[in-house]
Amino acid sequence: MKPPLFIADLVHGLTAPLQAARFLRAHPALLRYVATPFVINVLTFALVFYFGAGLFDELTARYLSGHEGWWWQVLDWLVTLLAALVTLVLVFFSFTLVGNLIAAPFNELLSERTEQLLSGAEADTPFSLRRLLRDAGRSLFDEVRKLSLFVIALVLCLSLALIPLLGAPLSAAGSLLLTLYFLVIEYTGFVFGRKALGFAVQRRFVARRRGLWLGFALAVFALLLVPLIQLLTIPLAVVAATLLCSGLPLQHPPAH
Repeated sequence: MKPPLFIADLVHGLTAPLQAARFLRAHPALLRYVATPFVINVLTFALVFYFGAGLFDELTARYLSGHEGWWWQVLDWLVTLLAALVTLVLVFFSFTLVGNLIAAPFNELLSERTEQLLSGAEADTPFSLRRLLRDAGRSLFDEVRKLSLFVIALVLCLSLALIPLLGAPLSAAGSLLLTLYFLVIEYTGFVFGRKALGFAVQRRFVARRRGLWLGFALAVFALLLVPLIQLLTIPLAVVAATLLCSGLPLQHPPAH
């Protein structure tokens, strides 16, 4: 007996990054599109973590040091835990946003070459720095637009925490769902943007296989939370999303 489509899709989506890793291993020529953003993202992560850790140490030293008594020790432990969680969240979102922005032109090419290998079509043009720079402007513009909308929506979700009692859980749930949806839109966007298909088509495409894309988003989100592994997550997500899109019709055929 086959499992329901939603469960099968969920498992398929969860394992998509693993399939992407196998695909990259089988096609080492794709690594040229991974190497440069990887180095840049290592430097970005190091800077974000350095300044985030410095801010954390400064705030805890300024407001919690120099006090005595067991209640201050308890307060110090609670505030330190809260500050550590906030710092991790800030580092996670800062790295995700900046890393995607920097890697956008390379991710565009990585997705395109992955699709060509899947279809058996040869590349129209060989890799060149000139072409990369030519396409970088469009990729960066699209990325800034998506990230800006995401940040605005995230701020609105976080503002729900101001509502008494139910505000905090609503804000947490809304922020998580928004982040998962953003990850799907972000990484499938390279395929849809290349084919000049708008957001409405992309949204309907994602809605048709909710289990598949929920699994994909959960897997990518989990990998982004793992130190060091997150440095490889962006190219894995690009390849994984392209592999998933390649087996599905991007648009419904017109009704007769």
